Amino acid sequence: MYDYFVAPSDELAAATIDGGPVNSPFRTVETKSLDPVVVMGQLEELLTGRPYDEVFEDPRCGHDLAIEDDGEVLVLTVTDGLRDGLAAAGGLYEIAAAWAKIEELEGFDPVVLADVLGQLRDLAAEAVKNEERLYCWVCV
Repeated sequence: MYDYFVAPSDELAAATIDGGPVNSPFRTVETKSLDPVVVMGQLEELLTGRPYDEVFEDPRCGHDLAIEDDGEVLVLTVTDGLRDGLAAAGGLYEIAAAWAKIEELEGFDPVVLADVLGQLRDLAAEAVKNEERLYCWVCV
């Protein structure tokens, strides 16, 4: 499970480790299979044109803020480039159709991905408006 959420600071985001952001005051989008490094890094490349290698080297790309249960539960940072790219995204179906072509999303329906993108876009727009950041709570 990969739950994306908005928080005002790394410290408050890390505090969601127990129970996840769904049970916190932070707005959350629940997803499956959309990891914050590989899958979302490739989405950032599609949205912004920033090469994946640069995205991967960003210090906020999947940096762990909190870890429990031998790494089975984590809170990770998400790049500001992804946040900003999502917030400005238009043409969600076209983006979803291109995104569905990456190896990690093989077999995903672009219509379903476009719906998730819409939810993530709204979340990212809220983060930009409130000068907050995006985070990902992971439970494997």
